[in-house]
Amino acid sequence: MAAAANPPIPIAYQAFTSLAVPDWLNKGDNAWQMISATLVGIQSMPGLVILYGSIVKKKWAVNSAFMALYAFAAVIICWVTWAYKMSFGEKLLPFWGKAGPALGQKFLIKQARLPETDHYYHSGALETAEIEPYYPMATMVWFQCVFAAIALVILAGSVLARMNFKAWMMFVPLWLTFSYTIGAFSLWGGGFLFQWGVMDYSGGYVIHLSSGIAGFTAAYWVGPRSKKDRERFPPNNVLLTLAGAGLLWLGWAGFNGGDPYAANTDSSMAVLNTNVCAATSLLVWTWLDVIFFKKPSVIGAVQGMITGLVCITPGAGLVQGWAAIVMGVLSGSVPWFSMMVLGKKMRIFQMVDDTLAVFHTHAVAGLLGGILTGLFAEPRLSALFLPVTNSKGGVYGGPGGVQILKQIVGGLFIIGWNLVVTSIICVVIGLVVPLRMTDEEVLIGDDAVHGEEAYALWGDGEKFSIYKDDTTHHGTMVSSGATQVV
Repeated sequence: MAAAANPPIPIAYQAFTSLAVPDWLNKGDNAWQMISATLVGIQSMPGLVILYGSIVKKKWAVNSAFMALYAFAAVIICWVTWAYKMSFGEKLLPFWGKAGPALGQKFLIKQARLPETDHYYHSGALETAEIEPYYPMATMVWFQCVFAAIALVILAGSVLARMNFKAWMMFVPLWLTFSYTIGAFSLWGGGFLFQWGVMDYSGGYVIHLSSGIAGFTAAYWVGPRSKKDRERFPPNNVLLTLAGAGLLWLGWAGFNGGDPYAANTDSSMAVLNTNVCAATSLLVWTWLDVIFFKKPSVIGAVQGMITGLVCITPGAGLVQGWAAIVMGVLSGSVPWFSMMVLGKKMRIFQMVDDTLAVFHTHAVAGLLGGILTGLFAEPRLSALFLPVTNSKGGVYGGPGGVQILKQIVGGLFIIGWNLVVTSIICVVIGLVVPLRMTDEEVLIGDDAVHGEEAYALWGDGEKFSIYKDDTTHHGTMVSSGATQVV
């Protein structure tokens, strides 16, 4: 009878079946976390590489895609060499961790832990133990790495079509070190905003607000595109833009679904809310385009999709489904208004050339999502994830109203830090190499910058003969723009 009541554990679920299966390893959690990391990595490479290479003018396809690809690769090396521990290691300052490598097997195969994430009551008693997922540190390092990488890739969208590639090569490690690690440690790694209870479920502030503000700031220092490019900048391949956007959307299942650090009920909630909010936002943006511009825009729909994904990110596993719909309505309308109305009227948006409108799609949507999380965070869902017990949003009464204030203060810290540090980084780089390409490179594009072109077709600025016989020089025509007249 005793044997029937306690059947033996199947060998597949037992510990110590090999030296690589310690008793703390949860194979399901480890598998989901590595899959989530891969999904987030796919968002950048090839997702945003494809999206950037296709949404820009044809003469900038190679340069735009390569800036994203380079950032992805460079961040990986910087991350494991010093930046991971600055973001999730031992505390150096209330907003910064101690630098150090994450490369040795003794560190990487032990159980993951975030050493500064334990939370204490004012009395000194332990409120919440430090985060210790049931998988190895190597999984945690890689998962957090792809988040850092996509922050730089998003930022690149603000300075496409004119930033000197050598300056970009310098910018990536500097911004990662002196900006991204600050936000990550402060909000996720156990820093002062984490301890205070600011909510950022999956990076609305750490990734999207910071990259949006930093991108806009960098765009100011780099300077604008050519006058011709600013006036006419058609996508070279709308269908490929949709392909990149699709990878971005579905990859967000790992982006938000992986942040509970386990394959649990909160992870499922986050994935569902992510898709609900993104779909709502895409529809609202499209409706607004139809109402005010009389045409539904595919590029507009992609922008609405992105703002929905960004907006839900800080609250993906913290809000109920109805709140995800409300957040989708607002993320499809508030950034639409800031981009389509304020962006065309306010002088600062005319002065600063933010190529892909990253400020509107990521900074505005990220800050909006953070504040709405402070409003809609549901108490039971919050208890599943947050270190501060009894956390809840403003609509649930009591101390919930204070949470909105915390969200605003947290957002202002990220905005202020990125404005100052990104400006310093750009000024320092400008002392070494020019931030902007030469006028000739800006005029010609990929062929001048890389000696490569995206398509085996006549491109912007190239001359081609109107006669079948290339040896005859009776006359030439100059091709320009997305549509060629042959």
